[in-house]
Amino acid sequence: MLKLTLCVLLVLGATAINVQSSVWTSRDQKALAQIHSSGWGKFILNYAELHMTTGGILSELNSEIAKLVDELEEELAGVHHEYNRRTDVHNREVARLEQEIQDKERELFNAHDFYDNVLIPQRDRFAAQLEQLQENIAQNRRTLQESTVQRENDHETFEAQVAEHNDAISAIDECLQLLSTIETPSLAQIKKVQKNLTKIQNSLKKHNQFQIFVKVLLEITVESNFADQGALRDIIVAFNNLRVELVDSLNQITADEAQAVIDFNAQVVQLNQEHAEFQRAVVVKNAEIEANANKIEQTLDLIDELDADLATLNGQLQAENDDFAFATDVYNSTVAEYNKEINAANQALELLNQPRFQDYVKSQLKGA
Repeated sequence: MLKLTLCVLLVLGATAINVQSSVWTSRDQKALAQIHSSGWGKFILNYAELHMTTGGILSELNSEIAKLVDELEEELAGVHHEYNRRTDVHNREVARLEQEIQDKERELFNAHDFYDNVLIPQRDRFAAQLEQLQENIAQNRRTLQESTVQRENDHETFEAQVAEHNDAISAIDECLQLLSTIETPSLAQIKKVQKNLTKIQNSLKKHNQFQIFVKVLLEITVESNFADQGALRDIIVAFNNLRVELVDSLNQITADEAQAVIDFNAQVVQLNQEHAEFQRAVVVKNAEIEANANKIEQTLDLIDELDADLATLNGQLQAENDDFAFATDVYNSTVAEYNKEINAANQALELLNQPRFQDYVKSQLKGA
């Protein structure tokens, strides 16, 4: 009913109170101008004038206007309530979003930290370790190859030394056999002994420890008189001593060769074991590198996902803040408008209870 009355009175604006009437003081005119700037204030004055000109009493008018003011204040209270409710929703939503943003930022920081300080150093460390393993394998094979070549060379040297010793021993045995059968050696026999000594010397030219024996024997055979049995015995003793030295030397190099073979075989076993261990380590390291690469890919995907989630949450927070800012602007303008209308209504109510208003209405009726 009040709304319908308002619509009717707005149409009747042509009958509005004349604020320039001589009935009003300048202060009243200023107040009337302010009241007329408000829809409700203008409505109240027009309603009051219509009510009184149709025979209504002032008390009824005050009661009706008070109801209008109460309705305005009730509507304003509803505006406050709705805004307070919206504020509570906004605060809860902002708190939720800010907490989720904080959680996402923490997750994103941890993901970056894990990527930068764990996965990347681990990747580089694994790569360096794999490179070292591959170098170890290459060095292992080089060592085996070098040892094998050296063993072959040493064995060839050993076989040459055995042949030299055997040749020298054979020559000595021939000399001893020859010397043991002669009593008065002929020149040809002496020459044959000297020839065998030369052969022995050539066979043992690489062995300095035997050169002194050979040199002495050559001198003896040149200077000695083989007819002298004492000198002959000395020569035979010298040959026997040389033979013993050669046999001992042959036994020693044979033993050294046997030990070298044992050492080489042991080295081959050790190198092959190390090679197998290096190969197993390479398999393990490649698996670690693959796992690290997968983890890097997963972490980068997680970082992208967290970035997207964080952007979404920040967008939601901005949208909520923008929406609430708009709601706040609407609320503030609405409250200001309601306060303006209520204030104007109260001013109008105060004015119409003044005698001057009643006198003005009466003057209007007389003029009619």
